[in-house]
Formats: sequence, C-alpha cells, structure tokens
Amino acid sequence: MFRTNAERGTIAVKKEVYGVSESGAPLYYFPSAKKCSHLIIAGIHGEEPETTFLLSRTLRFFYDSLDHVAFILCANPDGMALGTRGNQRGVDLNRNFPTSNWNKEDVYSRLTLESPRETLLSPGNEPLSEKETIALVSIIKELQPSSILSMHSPMACIDTPFRTKDVVSLEKIFQIPWVSSIGYETPGSLGTWCIENNMECITLELPRIALEAMETNYAVSFAHWISSR
Repeated sequence: MFRTNAERGTIAVKKEVYGVSESGAPLYYFPSAKKCSHLIIAGIHGEEPETTFLLSRTLRFFYDSLDHVAFILCANPDGMALGTRGNQRGVDLNRNFPTSNWNKEDVYSRLTLESPRETLLSPGNEPLSEKETIALVSIIKELQPSSILSMHSPMACIDTPFRTKDVVSLEKIFQIPWVSSIGYETPGSLGTWCIENNMECITLELPRIALEAMETNYAVSFAHWISSR
C-alpha cells in the first residue's frame, strides 16, 4: 500500500548518516529493514538533480523501510547545493573510485549533452581522496547489496553489461534502451569498481524531460518496481 498524495509531502522512511561531505554536510542513506539486496544511488553528480528529484518522489510513496532495498538520495550534497557536477573540491566523484584503471588525468565533462567535453574536473589526487567516495565505498561494503542501481542523466539509456530481468523491466518503465557500454572509458567509476568487486551495477541514465513529467510518467511505476525487489 502506498501513501496518498496528501501524505507525500515528506519522506516517511527512516534515514541514517553514513558519513559527511567535504563541506561537512551529512550523507544520508535510507536502510532496508532486512538484508539489503538492492541499493539505489542518486545525485553523485550535482548537475543531475533530476535523479534526486525522482528518487525522492518515489521514496515518498512508502510508509516505512523496504525489506530489501536501501537508498542514497544524494551522494554529492555539496555539488547539488552548488549546482556543480563535482564536489566542493571540483572532483568528479564518479572518477574517484579505487579501480584498476583509475588514473590521474584530468576529467573533461560537457555542460550540455550537445556540448564538447571541455569542462575541467579532477579525478582526485588519488583513488578515494574524497570524503564522499570513502563513505560510499564503506556503506556499500557494509550493506553488501547484490545489485546497485546508479541514477544519472540525461543520456536516456540503461548501461550495464548484461540485459537482465531488472534491466528489461526498467526499459519498459522509462522507455529507454539497454546498452552494454556507454561508448567511452570511465576510469575510476562506480560501475567499474562494482564489476571489479563482483557486484552488479545498473546505470540508469534518465531521459531529458521536465521534472513534472518525471513525476507523472515514472514515479508510480518506479515505486512498484522498487517495492517488488
């Protein structure tokens, strides 16, 4: 049973702190009631606020913690507050994980999907140089989920090596295709770290649509999908 619209002004699911950001902001997660099988992460890039928006709107359907699904609503609160892709120190957190292909080369991102990759960010001085990634790796190791759903935007695809049943159902909800590769290297990314640690990571790249359409088109179906995990 889901909460009514009148009840969805707040998030009822209990939250806990799993760390602090570089600026000292609390890093919150919403734990599962039992063994965590799925962890859903939004907001690792501060320039992708629609991920946090949609996950928040979906979380508000639930009266209490789910048995097997945990949530991180915003993995990069400093970047979200500042409107920057990286954290307060200009580090792209999704290039700061301890992977075999991590490198110290500068990271170039795009201001829009059509723009050239010319906006400079850092992968950090070394892997796990940032408080946010240290905390995220720590909570993942503590929860030991079988699968991670990492929410991004706005490339409108589902990026993961294998087209599993979860991927097929997400394709139907978001009306976007599965791709086995995003088409470029992602050294030091969460997805690569998960692969190297024998953990499934599905990268959900939301399409570019208005926030109200996110709510109208996806929230109910996404809530049903989450509650069935």
